Amino acid sequence: MIYSKCKRYYKYRLEETFEFQLRRYGIKDCFCKTPFIELTTGGRIIIKKGYAWDGASGPTLDTRSSMRASLVHDALYQLIRLKLLPFSYKAIADKNFYNICLQDGMWKWRAKLWYKVVANFADYAAEPKKRKILIAP
Repeated sequence: MIYSKCKRYYKYRLEETFEFQLRRYGIKDCFCKTPFIELTTGGRIIIKKGYAWDGASGPTLDTRSSMRASLVHDALYQLIRLKLLPFSYKAIADKNFYNICLQDGMWKWRAKLWYKVVANFADYAAEPKKRKILIAP
């Protein structure tokens, strides 16, 4: 995965399209697409070049073992916020986050701690946002 650091708004930006096969944990096949994210019915997530994300949230450091996990997790949460995936998919996003952290060499105790935090305290980050619509004169 090739990415660069951003100076404003987000921490990172993809410099090439990234694809990853998700574990689906019994959830029905879903297909959704935005300009930067595509989720296929087979559970493959495709995140396009130029997508920006924040890395891992909270009082933590971004490390090599958390970059792919945070990218996939942020993209899945975005699809949930946009109501393209049901809120029940949050659990799938969280479990995939944990597994990708382990695949990328994160210590198991650290991956488990991060998983517990996102599973128990990150509902607000996946909930659809209500935007206030403004009208200019």
